[in-house]
Amino acid sequence: MVMEVSFVTSADGTRIAWSRHGSGPPLVWVGTWLTHLDHDWSSPVWRHWLDALGQRFTVIRYDDRGGGLSDRAPVEYSLKTWRADLEAVIAAAGVHSFTLFGMSQGGAVAVDYAHTHPDRVNTLILYGAYALGAARRGASAEEEEERLLREHLIKVGWGRADPVFRRVFTTSFIPEASESQMRWFDELQRRSMSPEAALASSRARAGLDVCRAAAAVTTPTLVVHGEGDRAVPFENGRQLARMIPGARFVSLVSSNHILLAKEDAWPQFLAEVDAFTGITRRPTAVLTAREIELVELVAGGFSNSQIADRMLLSARTVERHLSNVYAKLDLSGKSARAATAAMLPELIRRSSGT
Repeated sequence: MVMEVSFVTSADGTRIAWSRHGSGPPLVWVGTWLTHLDHDWSSPVWRHWLDALGQRFTVIRYDDRGGGLSDRAPVEYSLKTWRADLEAVIAAAGVHSFTLFGMSQGGAVAVDYAHTHPDRVNTLILYGAYALGAARRGASAEEEEERLLREHLIKVGWGRADPVFRRVFTTSFIPEASESQMRWFDELQRRSMSPEAALASSRARAGLDVCRAAAAVTTPTLVVHGEGDRAVPFENGRQLARMIPGARFVSLVSSNHILLAKEDAWPQFLAEVDAFTGITRRPTAVLTAREIELVELVAGGFSNSQIADRMLLSARTVERHLSNVYAKLDLSGKSARAATAAMLPELIRRSSGT
């Protein structure tokens, strides 16, 4: 998938790196920390996000100020500067109306933008997001102590070669990850942002409050949150959804703040995005005639044993063939069977070369 990287100057002079990839209607992905426009393409944590959204949309995203390929010089972090960065990227991309996607802290910025630019945002998608930063949530003494401890860990351990301190953040963001995924995320933290920028960004995020903006949003909104999210607890997502008039709230069975490719919650998230935006995923794989026959039977509602009888195969062979089809289509989890059936018309078209 081809990616273009460009730079735009925000209102305060900070240069923001942004990119465009994929095809379809535009989706603007609000910047947040712990991304790197170039490095993310080799990521076992982010790559499936880039691929899946790029199959559905023309994705416009950018690195947060002070991080990734954006300016690393000392910068100010606030809702005002984050809003200005988003506005600058949208202007540079030349898009007038679009789906706006905000994840984590980017969700608060997305809510603020949707409130002030209701004519620009067709649909608003918020994942793992919140209206109130950690310092504004009326936390208990224990929770506040934990937040200050995380700030201290950024001070003393973020820039060290030994990732022991950064692993605390990694296990908070992706507790169900493999060891190789955790090692990659450990390194991303150091590569994407300096300790000073990470601390300043963390403190600014903790002070966010977009409750009034959320209550005034008129854009159709989808709010999705993992039930076991440790980085942004589940109640924050539910609270955000209650604030936004008419928002649809979807809970996922996941403890990961960043959904991983192999968990069932990932295809469920994509299915929610597809249904909410009206986007039909366009498969790029070409199936064999035998595989098309198999998918036709799946779409017809036949069970594996019934398909085995019709195709004169064993049930185990049918399972193996279906696994191969799912792998070709980059599908997994409980929703793979339904997603494959939904793609049948496009799969037939691609396989026939028309």
